[in-house]
Amino acid sequence: MNETRRDRDAEGRARNARPRDGLGRPLPYGAPGVERQPEGVVRTPAETLAEAQRLLDAGMPFHAHEVFEDAWKSGPEDERELWRGLAQLAVGLTHSARGNTAGGARLLRRGAGALAPFAGSAPYGIEVAGLSDWARELAARVESGPTVDAAAEAPRLRG
Repeated sequence: MNETRRDRDAEGRARNARPRDGLGRPLPYGAPGVERQPEGVVRTPAETLAEAQRLLDAGMPFHAHEVFEDAWKSGPEDERELWRGLAQLAVGLTHSARGNTAGGARLLRRGAGALAPFAGSAPYGIEVAGLSDWARELAARVESGPTVDAAAEAPRLRG
């Protein structure tokens, strides 16, 4: 029997150990890559927003998505859609920068929709209405235009 070896983490879960680029695309083993975000980190909302903004500004929306995903999974139930919506915006930007215009546009719109219930409250200073407008505008552009530059298109999370 020919078994394929899989990369595993310390707990034995399957993990791809290949290095990744700034947009989260796998690179060949041994190639220099961008350091991954650790998974399962519990941060305060302010820490989450600061780290995600840093990554977005650096053109690494895939990694920002992972930060938002940690908040989505560890935060209070009534905030899960907020963090999930932000994660979807980051993944939408990732796909748009990778050239997947249909998937990027779809995720940007889905993220904007997930944020809609929070538009009147600006939780943690997040400019929800502005982010939703940004996402819809970018979705329309990527559907009809070239691949976008993730760093140049990085949204401002807070006003």
